[in-house]
Amino acid sequence: MNYSMITEELLVGTTPDVKDYDLLREMGVGLVINMRIERRPYPDPSVSPLKFLWLPTIDWALFPIPIPMLKRGAQLALETIQAGRKVLTHCAGGRHRGVAMGAAVLIARGFEAEEAMQLIASRRKVADPQVYYIRSRILRFAQQWQILKGSL
Repeated sequence: MNYSMITEELLVGTTPDVKDYDLLREMGVGLVINMRIERRPYPDPSVSPLKFLWLPTIDWALFPIPIPMLKRGAQLALETIQAGRKVLTHCAGGRHRGVAMGAAVLIARGFEAEEAMQLIASRRKVADPQVYYIRSRILRFAQQWQILKGSL
């Protein structure tokens, strides 16, 4: 498994294999958010399985990540972090979709969008949150999250 620690609570990386699940549990990961349309999460055979959220998205500019998916992932990530557990967001290469979800989690935790993108890029060298179709989703999520927060 290839991952980067972005904060104490957030990891961004590539798709974990079943053999990685014990390590994730040892690290305190309580939620794995899978952004890949092409692969469901592998089932966890453990007696205390990890929690998975599958948000199937395409890494292509013509199919932007739906903002409701980012909201759903961010909300569940917040609940997981508030319960004292960590969150792993991932996609195939750990460059775009998993990064967008990671940025959404950081924004939900109080980071500004630019700050979230810079932090991820500085801690995960392959991350590319600045590619236009990912950046636009992160910025749109940040706007929508502010509106959502204001209505609560």
